[in-house]
Amino acid sequence: MATLTIQGLTKRYGAKIAVDGLDLAVRDGEFFVILGPSGAGKTTTLKSVAGLIDTDTGEVSIAGRSMTGVEPYHRNVAMAFESYALYPQKTVYENLASPLRSGRTGTYSRAQQQERIEAVAGTLGLAGLLERFPREMSNGQRQRVALGRVMVRPADVYLLDEPLSHLDAKLRAQMRVELKQLGAVQSTTSLYVTHDYQEALALGDRIAVLRAGRLVQIGTPLMVWTRPADTFVAKSLGQPEINLLRAEVADGQLRAAAGTITLPVPPGLDLPAGGRLQLGLRPGDLRLAPTGSTVDGTLSFDGAVRLSERLGRAVELTVDVGDELIIVLNEHGVGEGERVRLQIPLDQVHVFAAADGDDEAPRLGSGAGRTNSSPEAALLGEDR
Repeated sequence: MATLTIQGLTKRYGAKIAVDGLDLAVRDGEFFVILGPSGAGKTTTLKSVAGLIDTDTGEVSIAGRSMTGVEPYHRNVAMAFESYALYPQKTVYENLASPLRSGRTGTYSRAQQQERIEAVAGTLGLAGLLERFPREMSNGQRQRVALGRVMVRPADVYLLDEPLSHLDAKLRAQMRVELKQLGAVQSTTSLYVTHDYQEALALGDRIAVLRAGRLVQIGTPLMVWTRPADTFVAKSLGQPEINLLRAEVADGQLRAAAGTITLPVPPGLDLPAGGRLQLGLRPGDLRLAPTGSTVDGTLSFDGAVRLSERLGRAVELTVDVGDELIIVLNEHGVGEGERVRLQIPLDQVHVFAAADGDDEAPRLGSGAGRTNSSPEAALLGEDR
């Protein structure tokens, strides 16, 4: 086991900056997730750690040892690729054995190879498939083989590049459970990248959110969910997306939706009268309440249901509130055109600066503005 530290990592492809001055630290034995959309720099970061690409600036260190100039096969990392990367002409057993038969990764006797392969195959449910070829297997089984090739030999760091992206929803949910269990069993430092916020929240001990090659926020899943650093992070987590409402300060209150929504200015916010900002309300945090009801510590307001859509066990309501449309997730349907009372705890109301064009806006108030993202700070738990 080992720590993984990335300092000032920058990688350009012509005029495009894929990774821009990234600082990141993964603790010994931690399952660390990088979350971001396509083009955020996730795979480039993994390949930089593995030594598969040359970076323009920056340094990668594993177990306190700089990897500058170190060939990939001497870094003692194991990587699972998004495309499985299995040998089609080899059986499952031979695919799992391939990392153990490379002289560059150590020498293992036949007995040691068999012992490790059988242990990994048993853990991944591949024990009865060892003589099959990849073409004879389902996508889920191939994915298990790809993960098995990573796990079969001891490594300081596991690198996992969106290993569940090709699976259907049922298999993804199943493999998330298995990966979480494997992470606990292996206790090996792991860097996992994904564009799926559910994977990030379910698997990560901590999450780093990337946008356009830059680090936006680091924190535990709970911290990133409850205190998103800006509107980009808030919109990246949750489906449907968080409701963002234009608001302003007037008479010591925050007002939104043409004055339909009012609440006290949260402690720590120092905004002049007329100051512009945004309120963030997650659809799953909003609840229907009896008409006219109020609850201490809760924001209450009224609206009219424009659209009610049944989505399996949940109903998605589109509600007219003043001059805004708000999405609400509810267990029960409500007739279109009906008036409803909505409530949300004040501690679940997010306050962001006003949007400026297409730019993302930072969080305001308690906890906002923490910018210490150095690798040393991350190792000490000083999450941004």
